[in-house]
Amino acid sequence: MMRPEDIDLTSLTLFRDGFPHDAFRWLRSEAPVWWHRPTATTPDGEGFWVVSRHADVLRVFQDPETFSSERGGPRAQGGTLIADSPAAGVMLNMMDDPRHARIRQLVNKGFTPRMIEGLTPELRRRTRSILDAAARAGDVDFVRDVARELPLQAICMLLGIPQRDRARLCDWVDASLEYMDSDGVASREGAAGLARYSEQLVAEKRGTPGGDVFSLVIHAELPDQDPPRLSDDELRNFFFLLFAAGSETTRKAIAGGLRELVLRPEQMERLRRDPALLPVAIEEIVRWTTPSVYKRRTATRDTVLCGEKIRAGDKVTVWEMSANHDERVFGNPFDFDVGRDPNPHLGFGFGMHYCLGASLARLEMRLLFEELLPRFPVIELTGPATYTRANRLFGLKHLPVRLSS
Repeated sequence: MMRPEDIDLTSLTLFRDGFPHDAFRWLRSEAPVWWHRPTATTPDGEGFWVVSRHADVLRVFQDPETFSSERGGPRAQGGTLIADSPAAGVMLNMMDDPRHARIRQLVNKGFTPRMIEGLTPELRRRTRSILDAAARAGDVDFVRDVARELPLQAICMLLGIPQRDRARLCDWVDASLEYMDSDGVASREGAAGLARYSEQLVAEKRGTPGGDVFSLVIHAELPDQDPPRLSDDELRNFFFLLFAAGSETTRKAIAGGLRELVLRPEQMERLRRDPALLPVAIEEIVRWTTPSVYKRRTATRDTVLCGEKIRAGDKVTVWEMSANHDERVFGNPFDFDVGRDPNPHLGFGFGMHYCLGASLARLEMRLLFEELLPRFPVIELTGPATYTRANRLFGLKHLPVRLSS
């Protein structure tokens, strides 16, 4: 029987073997807005609220005036992680309007449907090349050899990063996001490598801008702001946000989706028989995997949520993975159903911080599965899947498979 004292969402061992769905079933049923007391592993040594039901998560997303991405009450720094972050107010996903809206408007120019659709021929060519290499190998780590490659190559194209640097950058991102040892040495080294690289890239693009999104942001001006251009700190954080989101989340969705299809051959066969179902299946993959499992907000004023009194300055975490498995919204939420429709998942967030790259992620997933499923009639697991040691961007770390044509 689940006990609240057994739940520590800041202990990464809880996520070692997959997302702790049992804990969130209990929370949704018994304590949908729950005060998480501080433990030995809790950042900043203070507790926080855990919001687990779909309706309550939506309410938080829909009310940024009460639930800030930046700060609130007596708290000078907030952000979107459980730990207070110095990037609050500097990184795009940790900003509130009106500055958030102005900067996002600049970035949106590189992510319009027309711009994304224009990438299709090149991304399809790259997808086939990735699968050519996988076919020659036969046995692959699907996460590293296939699932990460297309999103990684795509984000390098968009940001104007040389493709030769992609693996090194991705390894730094992985190290910075996953606490690989108890004192966080690998995390700090990864973050330092990314910071150095971004500073060099900014300097190069200031001198010789290209047609990429990062050059656009570096040289863009906000005429009603002082200063009118983004600071070096903002540009560094912007680079990390877009590169990490572009290389991490779609990779985890692709890999997690393939694993579920292999474990459920009837669902795989459904997609093979009816490829037109793929856009619907992609939404189910995003719901099921939800690579960004939680986000944090800070209460700007005293409020009440689901009967619980929340004070100004309190940390409020909303768990999209739990919301996407809420029995009140999704029939049989633990059934992986490639034909699930409607599917009001929150895998791309909601509201003002809705995922900037959602269209790109959907395109990458569609192209990958369109090319993968008909090419390899036999796809089988050859070893156990392993998960990232993290509670924020979560998913498969390794997935050994055999691809047979």
